[in-house]
Amino acid sequence: MKIINEMRLDFPAFAKNEALARLVISAFMLPVNPTLEQLADVKTAVSEAVTNAIVHGYRDKCGTVRMHAALYENMALMVEVIDRGCGIADVRQARQPFYTTQEGEERSGMGFTVMESFMDSVEVRSEVGRGTTVRMKKLLDAREGEPIARQA
Repeated sequence: MKIINEMRLDFPAFAKNEALARLVISAFMLPVNPTLEQLADVKTAVSEAVTNAIVHGYRDKCGTVRMHAALYENMALMVEVIDRGCGIADVRQARQPFYTTQEGEERSGMGFTVMESFMDSVEVRSEVGRGTTVRMKKLLDAREGEPIARQA
């Protein structure tokens, strides 16, 4: 499938940058006129993925989070959130509701569950000591007009 637009953003793994990621993905989606529900769904899923990278991936250490997004001509949106943190030893276990690596803190352990409920698909690849990539896809409804064409 042909990509009609894409972007990449690298930012420090600071909690305050979760809001930056939400704003950037919103701005990236706006030219294709998504519904408010689609916009909210993607922002929520991105927020969860970025928070997981910061809180669990780096665990109070310095690091960089990368967000890569692509929009395809069939109106499919793909968003990847990538960290080079500690990785996840057991991805299957980490995807279970209420699982958290931050015992004793106010964490619900629902990050992956939230992502899965708002996106059409969520893939998680991780390697201990090398980091984690969360790849999420959402099919957007075309509304009023055509999506933007890829600029040369």
